[in-house]
Amino acid sequence: MVTHTQLANRAQAVRRFNRLYTQRIGVLAEGYLDTAYPLAAVRIVFELGDRGEAIAADLARDLSLDPGYLSRLVNRLRREDLIERRAAPHDRRQSVLSLTDGGREVFETVNQRSQDDISMLLGSMSEGDQRRLVKSLGVVAEVLGDRQPPVVVLREHRPGDMGWVVQAHGALYAEEFGWDARFEALVAEIVAGFLRHFDPARERCWIAERDGIQVGSVFVVAQSAEVAKLRLLLVDPSARGSGLGRTLVQECVRFARAAGYGRLVLWTNDVLLGARRIYEAEGFQITEQTPHTDFGVPMVGELWELAL
Repeated sequence: MVTHTQLANRAQAVRRFNRLYTQRIGVLAEGYLDTAYPLAAVRIVFELGDRGEAIAADLARDLSLDPGYLSRLVNRLRREDLIERRAAPHDRRQSVLSLTDGGREVFETVNQRSQDDISMLLGSMSEGDQRRLVKSLGVVAEVLGDRQPPVVVLREHRPGDMGWVVQAHGALYAEEFGWDARFEALVAEIVAGFLRHFDPARERCWIAERDGIQVGSVFVVAQSAEVAKLRLLLVDPSARGSGLGRTLVQECVRFARAAGYGRLVLWTNDVLLGARRIYEAEGFQITEQTPHTDFGVPMVGELWELAL
């Protein structure tokens, strides 16, 4: 049971954060993002720039704006030829709002300014602090009821990623399967060899990012002139169920085919049920099974391969 004092202290913490954040991003300025418009008006331009058009009543609801206040802002933006309004075809009592050419120019300008301002703010932080901030903001959004699906992007590796790959594998497999430090050592050896002998024409690492935070990885490395090996498939628990694991494996298959390999092979273990389902769905077949205790617990190692 939360006491009144605890609730009051937590409310003070939220208010303190609100004061800091609104000051940092400049929402209290008379003209937001160096425009002649308050924050609410710029938000209307942002929403219409993203959506293309919107019903006025829906916009008021989504932005939590009083309909009368929204109407006054829209009228101002219409007078300045930034917004146009027309009757909705399905209900002429409803208004459809969209940007004019001038409004589109304002949207592009303020959108770039916002991106630049936040990039400058992040640029003043260390890489670790950037990751902590973005991850924490994701938690805040989730707790406050944000249901927008996060965007996951795949990119090639860059400096610092391999340290994350080793740490993520070591921590995750120790927690979920009880594997000891020998597995983390194996991962470190694999990524070190990849970096030392990397051939970009025949090898590739993909890092999956969601909101700037690494949530997945996979590698294709050359085993011979004809055979490529899929290695170190990882999907963070927060990204499971999204199809990311299958997407990463499919990227490996496409790359191996395009690079001219005849076969794609991999080694996994029988306890990794999710990964095994993906491999099976993509056409891989088990060619060998060997019991072992290499990482401190008994399991069955499996070799899989796919003819390309």
